[in-house]
Amino acid sequence: MSKSNPTKLWLALALLLAVTACGTTPPASHYRLSAQESLPASAAGPALGVGPVSIPQYLDRDGMVRSDGANRLQIASSERWAEPLDQGITRVLSLNLAGLLQTQNIQPFPWHPERHPDFGVKVRVLALDADATRATLVAEWLLYRIDDDQALARRMADYTQPLSGAEAKAGEIAAAYSKLLYQLSQDIASALAPPAAAD
Repeated sequence: MSKSNPTKLWLALALLLAVTACGTTPPASHYRLSAQESLPASAAGPALGVGPVSIPQYLDRDGMVRSDGANRLQIASSERWAEPLDQGITRVLSLNLAGLLQTQNIQPFPWHPERHPDFGVKVRVLALDADATRATLVAEWLLYRIDDDQALARRMADYTQPLSGAEAKAGEIAAAYSKLLYQLSQDIASALAPPAAAD
């Protein structure tokens, strides 16, 4: 029985190490959405419930999704959301609305039936995309009074935010999405607390 050739053994080990190195996944980076408002000092504003917030199935994943501007999507493997996207949107809307409405009485859906807020807002995200030039949010929202389920305002709107170019970083996209959600928050807040009429 012949002995193994040491040269072949070393070549096989080197090849195995090379294949292993090529297959190594780069470490993931995690991103979050951020609110544009800070919490108010008092709780004088209205009691508002936020949610449910629904998102399209193509966005319901850890990896950040980018668009080619048409129908093709790219799902990042190493650029990920730090929390489920619908929960991040709910969190940011809650913080923004607390600041815009000057209230600390914000409750996420579902709320306790015996301690429910005065008003609720449901949000359906229809699109949240980033392509080579811009980030886009399309959302439908319903503001209603919880006691009698009466609708106070219902809107469908789209918002855009420019990006620096085709190589926009994931952090820039997360920041752009945060600004879009602030624009949505401003519209909701305006419907609940419209500006006073001029004298």
